[in-house]
Amino acid sequence: MLLVTTDIVQGYRIRKYGPLVAAEAVMGTNIFRDFFAKVRDVVGGRSGAFQASLADARELILREISEQAEAAGCNAVIGLDIDYGEVSGSGKTMLMVAAQGTAVMVEPE
Repeated sequence: MLLVTTDIVQGYRIRKYGPLVAAEAVMGTNIFRDFFAKVRDVVGGRSGAFQASLADARELILREISEQAEAAGCNAVIGLDIDYGEVSGSGKTMLMVAAQGTAVMVEPE
C-alpha cells in the first residue's frame, strides 16, 4: 500500500477515488513511563518509552488505514495527515495518534 502526504503520486495517475480513511489510537502509559518521563523533563533528554509508544500507535493506525483502503479496492492513500496529542488529567497521561487520508487507485502513467 502506497501512503503519501501529497495529493498526487509522481509517475502515476489516479484512476479512481475511494473513501476517506481514518484511524485513531489512544495509548495509555504506565506509572513507570510517566515517572521516568517526568525525570527526563527535569534533567533533559529523550524519553525512549514515550517515543516507543508513539511509534507503536503510528504503526497501528497506518496498518488500519491500509486495510481500509484495500477493502475499498484501492492501492494507495493520498493526502495522509498524522496528528499527535496528549490527553492528561488526574495524574494519568494518554498518548493519541490520529491519521486520515483519501484512498485511491493509482496506475503508472
